Amino acid sequence: MLALSMGILGFVCLLIYDVNSFTLRWNVLHAFFALGTGLVAAATLADLSAAVRLGAFSGAGDAVLAGLGVLWLGALIYSLFFALPFSGTYCAQPQSPQVCDRGVYALCRHPGVLCFLGVYVFLGAAALPSPLLANGMVYSFLNLCYVIFQDLVTFPKTFCDYAAYRKRVPFLIPTRRSFGVALQTWRQPTDEEGET
Repeated sequence: MLALSMGILGFVCLLIYDVNSFTLRWNVLHAFFALGTGLVAAATLADLSAAVRLGAFSGAGDAVLAGLGVLWLGALIYSLFFALPFSGTYCAQPQSPQVCDRGVYALCRHPGVLCFLGVYVFLGAAALPSPLLANGMVYSFLNLCYVIFQDLVTFPKTFCDYAAYRKRVPFLIPTRRSFGVALQTWRQPTDEEGET
């Protein structure tokens, strides 16, 4: 129950970070992104530790499931921290930030949601009978609610071109067209790296 409470508190911190990005804009509240992410990660690690104590991860099937969970975790980390210009996304916000609409962000507007769910489905299944799968479904639901809030409230107030981006790119489920655009734009440099 403690792990679940920590994970829920993590999403509260993430929401505070988002609301701050278009209201108060206090620099001190930028830390709530790291705090929220850290709380969800700590809750997940606590459940993984419980799984080990309960004897999970003992069979070959568990190893395959855990490996798939780790692959989804890698995709999540890439989507959130490497596919976006880091300083412009998680540090000081520029006056008129523009969306990243290439690579995975041409695939769908919130690719991290699918990766996040994949982490908990596969790691949670490997970690049974620990509560990781059940808690992960709660976190995945909260994450979906969080990105809906971002899509409807935060990002239209934060990004000057978000309305046009919403018209071009699907919300969560990629389409054939979005796959094509994602592949074409995958290695285009971000604004931080310099346009070619």
